[in-house]
Amino acid sequence: MAETSNTEAVAPPGSRRSSTPSIAPKVFWPSAIIILAFVIATVIAPEAMESAIGTLQSEVVGKFSWYYMLIVSAFVVFAVWVGLSHYGDIKLGPDEEEPEFGMKSWFAMLFAAGMGIGLVFWGVAEPLSHYAGVPNRATGITQDEAGAQESLVQTFLHWGLHPWAIYVVVGLAIAYAIHRKKRPVSIRYAVESLIGKRVKGWIGDVIDIAAIVGTLFGVATSLGLGVMQIAAGLEFLDIVSNPGNLTYVILIGAITLAAIVSVVTGLKKGIRYLSNFNIGLAAVLLLLVLILGPTLFIFRDLVQSIGAYFQNLLQMSFNTTAFEVETGTDWQAYWTTYYWGWWIAWAPFVGVFIARISRGRTVREFVAGVLLVPTAVTMLWFSVFGGTALYRELFGQGGLIVDGEVSQEGSLFGMLEALPGGTVMTVGAVILIALFFITSSDSGSLVVDMLASGGDPNPPTWSRVFWATLEGAVAVALLFAGGLSALQTMSILIALPFSVVMLLMCVSIIRDFRNERKTMLRIQRRMQRQELTEHITHSLIDEGLVEPNGESSGDGSSGTSSTATKGATPSS
Repeated sequence: MAETSNTEAVAPPGSRRSSTPSIAPKVFWPSAIIILAFVIATVIAPEAMESAIGTLQSEVVGKFSWYYMLIVSAFVVFAVWVGLSHYGDIKLGPDEEEPEFGMKSWFAMLFAAGMGIGLVFWGVAEPLSHYAGVPNRATGITQDEAGAQESLVQTFLHWGLHPWAIYVVVGLAIAYAIHRKKRPVSIRYAVESLIGKRVKGWIGDVIDIAAIVGTLFGVATSLGLGVMQIAAGLEFLDIVSNPGNLTYVILIGAITLAAIVSVVTGLKKGIRYLSNFNIGLAAVLLLLVLILGPTLFIFRDLVQSIGAYFQNLLQMSFNTTAFEVETGTDWQAYWTTYYWGWWIAWAPFVGVFIARISRGRTVREFVAGVLLVPTAVTMLWFSVFGGTALYRELFGQGGLIVDGEVSQEGSLFGMLEALPGGTVMTVGAVILIALFFITSSDSGSLVVDMLASGGDPNPPTWSRVFWATLEGAVAVALLFAGGLSALQTMSILIALPFSVVMLLMCVSIIRDFRNERKTMLRIQRRMQRQELTEHITHSLIDEGLVEPNGESSGDGSSGTSSTATKGATPSS
């Protein structure tokens, strides 16, 4: 998912700056208690928690999957409408201010936001899983050439415009609040126009608590996926054998410790350089697979899949697999509903990042950049990695699908193995995932800590260490409570309350933009009246009908001139 260590650059104006960083007790402690209670309950009774999570999954997915499908599609419509409307000219910052980052740097950071553990984990696994019919064939995808195309298009849906529309909603609401209205970095101020002064009361606290819990579980889900894939890579390299929960715990502990070291030492520049190195490593891996794999097929498949994506976008956006009954519900829980929940859980985290780097951009620039740049990057990524894997299954040696199953954490390494230099690329992929783990944990703890400190851009180090540790603990707890299934289920569950906050954000954005538009129109009309009055006054003076001091030059024109020049300020 997102990689956001650049949030550490400069605090937005209006953020609280105190010489003694502190926490917001009414947000910090309830959030910590909720998350700690989950971790403790899972450690004490993992089987009971696994059963409870499974029950909640069937209840929530069975009754709310249609809701997730509807609102996320609505977010896409909302994002496109805002970007194309007359509100698109509104600037996220003072009117006269230029963008804080140049276009090239801004696009590069948006590219970084689109990269992460999730993209590496699912790059090969998801297209192959759709093709193999995992967990079932509720969508009607078949295991042939047409099914391979549909598999990639279905993956584009999950990683294309829809998730980034979610980030547009949250990022735009936060950016407008902190850059235009000069509020602290806090989710509550994104709905200030709806709840007014209550934003500083318990309602605002509840909103921030929901954002913190959702963000932490979203980050923990990604960390869990990353650790499973690192373990699979180490097994592929014969470093470990049959990795299980103990291996996962050791890996989570080691990499969380590395993230904590970066927090304690304050190596902000080091983490930033590490992030840039990570993006560079991802780009090198992408180019190597593109060059060493079926290059011509990849390019042709990319173009063809983009066309099929837009051709089927509307139908796929609202496909709830209703007539497949239980198999349709299972498929939604495994894929689309899980993804929409995961993206919503990540929305506060990524939203703060893209809001931070977008100061000085217009709304139209913001929407276009956030929707189009990451979507293009992810489509390229899946076409290269997923396309190479599908080509191997269709026209090559196969072997990535065994008895209808796909090793989701190991399929990437299986695909790399068949390419020249596969072992070297596998080592690079393991390093890539580990670095994403470190930077995501470090940056995630920063964003969570800012929210838990009332928007303070420099929260206390001890609390940031606390949240980094808790992220690792939640990842361990989820793996103990059912592995990948538990990770997917908790994303869906945690996203439910925050989805309501996002709907309020949409209403708040419209209200704020509408009020600003009215104010701008009033100012424009006032200026037009002043210009018209000055123009008439100058014309009457030039024609000799009015003296420069405002007196009439003749009796016949006195009434007219005095009326015409009333309130005017003639030039000397």
